[in-house]
Amino acid sequence: MTQTLPSAAPEALNRPVPTRYRSATAWAERAAAPLRLTAGPGARPTPAEVEALKAGLLRRDEPAAALVRAMRVDRSVSMKQIRAALDDGITADSPAPLKEFFEPLRERPDWVRDDLLERGARACRRLGVDGLRVLGLGSLLGGYRTGAALEPLVRTGRLTGEEGQRRLNETTAWWLAITAPGGLEPGAEGWNLSVHVRIMHAFVNDQLEQAPDWDWDFRGVPINQYDQASTLGVFSTSFLLHARLFGHYVSRRDSKAIMHLWSYVGWLMGVDDAWLPRTERIGRRLLYQFLAGDPAPDENSLLLADSLLSSIDAGEGSALTKRFERERTLSMATGLLGPGAMRDLGLPMRLPWFTGWRFLVNLPLSQVLARVPGTDELTVRRGNASIERECRRIFGDDGPSAHGVAPL
Repeated sequence: MTQTLPSAAPEALNRPVPTRYRSATAWAERAAAPLRLTAGPGARPTPAEVEALKAGLLRRDEPAAALVRAMRVDRSVSMKQIRAALDDGITADSPAPLKEFFEPLRERPDWVRDDLLERGARACRRLGVDGLRVLGLGSLLGGYRTGAALEPLVRTGRLTGEEGQRRLNETTAWWLAITAPGGLEPGAEGWNLSVHVRIMHAFVNDQLEQAPDWDWDFRGVPINQYDQASTLGVFSTSFLLHARLFGHYVSRRDSKAIMHLWSYVGWLMGVDDAWLPRTERIGRRLLYQFLAGDPAPDENSLLLADSLLSSIDAGEGSALTKRFERERTLSMATGLLGPGAMRDLGLPMRLPWFTGWRFLVNLPLSQVLARVPGTDELTVRRGNASIERECRRIFGDDGPSAHGVAPL
């Protein structure tokens, strides 16, 4: 199936195509080769899709940008009103810019199905603590491999070991919220956090667009549609691929439901409809095309990867415990991302013993349980129990909500 990508939409800025696109062709094709194999025939973009990819680097999330302008330029909306709209919804007296942003979000698109959202969330939770491991090392660390979308993170100062841990904690708290029962109902925690992050991105984007030293010629819009859709891909498409490397069986129905859930999350966060990964096949093709056009890893890749690993050293426990956790993490990262990615990230490779052990444990168990009637609730409870144990280790008695996304 061919996925139609957005055309060069009217809101694309009238600037030259950023030079980062296909700036490291040999590296990008090598890095993206496994994705091309999984995407199947027709993975390479058509000429029209190439133009859409280029235009995506010059396109921002316009509805969220309009809300930021209403606050910073027009002064017709206050930060207090934005926070109130997130927490309590809008009222008849809410300013027009607030209504224009929030009202469409509370009216779900016709394609969103509650049964698929519920099934997708349960399928994610069924992975248990392995889901959190894939999230941190497959999605988050793996996303640092390319220098495409990292500069905004660096500009916001999120590099030190402590900040690296905080970002991991925030991402974990967000993932737990959107996969909780009813977590994506309008006004629920997962829904609120997703919209919250979208607004935060718009504020950061506006700030960086005004920065005199922002490299427009190379990078394009700081937080652009291309990078937003690509990031969505590492939390959905590559998440499923990495879960299977841990030996988890994911049925076609569960795959469809997980991709449906993430498509809705992407829609909430302002990703173009045409770049939503509606199925795993579409998601693989999209993610291949994004990665094949990405720039090579840069100093930001090395700094952020080191920050994530350093957060383990800064954790609690004895020196021996920390050493074991670091070695286990490096083993998992090598198994999930591969030697090439570890080299790109400047991280030492280890034998993937932990990934192999999880594969040997999970593969027969998940295959058997998937075929035994009446075990669905059991496997979800089992997954949730392991997640809760890991959350107590990470967050302590406060729980993940106390470590949620930074306030607006």
